[in-house]
Amino acid sequence: MAIAPVAATPEIFNDLNGAEAVLNAADAPCAARTWPPTGAAYWALTAIILATFLTFFDQVVFGMLAQRIKASFGLTDAQLGFLAGPASIICYLFVGIPLARMADIYPRKYVLSGGVAVVSVITAFGGIAQTFTQFVLSRVFLAAGGSAHAPSSYSLLVDAFPPRKIPRVFALLQFGFIGGTTLGAIVGGVLIEITGRWGPATIGGFHIFGWQWIMIWLGAPGLLAALLFLTVKEPARLAPVPGAVQPPRDASLFRRVLTLTGLDAARAIHANGKVYYPLFAGLALSAIESFGLSFWRVPFMIRTYHWGEAKIGAVLGSMILVASLLGLVIGSVFVEWLGKRHKDANVRAAAIFFGLVTVCAIVSPLMPNGYLSLVTMSIGAMFGIAGAVPQNAAIQRVTPNAMRGQVTAIYLFMFTFFGAMGSFVIGLIQSYVIRVEADLWKSLTLTAILILPLATFFMVRAIRPYREEVERLLALGH
Repeated sequence: MAIAPVAATPEIFNDLNGAEAVLNAADAPCAARTWPPTGAAYWALTAIILATFLTFFDQVVFGMLAQRIKASFGLTDAQLGFLAGPASIICYLFVGIPLARMADIYPRKYVLSGGVAVVSVITAFGGIAQTFTQFVLSRVFLAAGGSAHAPSSYSLLVDAFPPRKIPRVFALLQFGFIGGTTLGAIVGGVLIEITGRWGPATIGGFHIFGWQWIMIWLGAPGLLAALLFLTVKEPARLAPVPGAVQPPRDASLFRRVLTLTGLDAARAIHANGKVYYPLFAGLALSAIESFGLSFWRVPFMIRTYHWGEAKIGAVLGSMILVASLLGLVIGSVFVEWLGKRHKDANVRAAAIFFGLVTVCAIVSPLMPNGYLSLVTMSIGAMFGIAGAVPQNAAIQRVTPNAMRGQVTAIYLFMFTFFGAMGSFVIGLIQSYVIRVEADLWKSLTLTAILILPLATFFMVRAIRPYREEVERLLALGH
């Protein structure tokens, strides 16, 4: 269940894994740099944690509303899967990379503030959508508004803290994800139970279902977070790595516009394809579990075990909280053990955790009762968050500083696209192959069996080229 927020984070557990030599080498080129004051750096981290919390809180609550959205708008499972999947990536496909480029050339605090504000307003608009089409449009622009959040956040934090502190910083960042996913389930379940007793209301010509009030309420906290970003001190950017592919400086207007499409980031990725491609493939396929399958878990619990959203939220939220915290501990301990033996500890650990998540994803829908299913699901979440940190650290470790925002955006686009398509594909299978609403478990199991072993395979393939690239960068003093 863990998302690579969350998932896409720079060199997170290296000082937790005892690889002091790697971190000291990373600090060497930065010895003469003046870093922002500690208080200012941690204030920026606090603002990003809050925004991350709100992002995942919204995602979890939206997933818990799935069955009610289907009933209110009279949707098929294929339409519901489209709403959760392709609807959320259509606009990202066209504006996500250009917006991420803004994180590379403009003050990131303004990019973050604007994105959070847009997301908040559009979330509230979803609460007054009158038709399925209007609701789809709200999700389309919602994804566009949030597309620059992760690239801007990672870029800002890497420039705000010395390399030796990055592991601690990005471990703390995980609490935004953990808080959003756990409280989203618990609070979302309670809110759904409360609003479920409310009948539809007509206000100012708008016909509003009870559950839509939740989306209206969700928009308000984001506006406060947007204002909070304006108080963040923008850190200076790190110098680029010698020999890395860099964006053009003295270029024509056409060439500059072309850069916004991600051309230079794509060149950097292709130039080091033996490292990037298997990592991209592994992340893309793992997104099926992280987003695609997780979206359908609440409808699965309702249809298979006849649980209500409040019960699902209370039990699942508590289990995920424990599982996530254990995942951070298990992940750090395991990567520490690997880090003493292998320079490729991040990718090696991710491959192992991928395999464990695959087993849990396949077994969970087959459990004889709801509690066992959620326990298995939570164990999978534990392994997922344990692997999410080192998995995504590899990308930040080998990405040129000047294009970190765009490369991260492309990397996360793979996650977003395949995760979104996963929810849609499951909906299609359920509507046109399985056909029986109560047999949603068959669609979840089939998808896990077909997709997740491939994710593990690609991560295994990434181990050797990643190790060789880390050794090359260390030799250059980076």
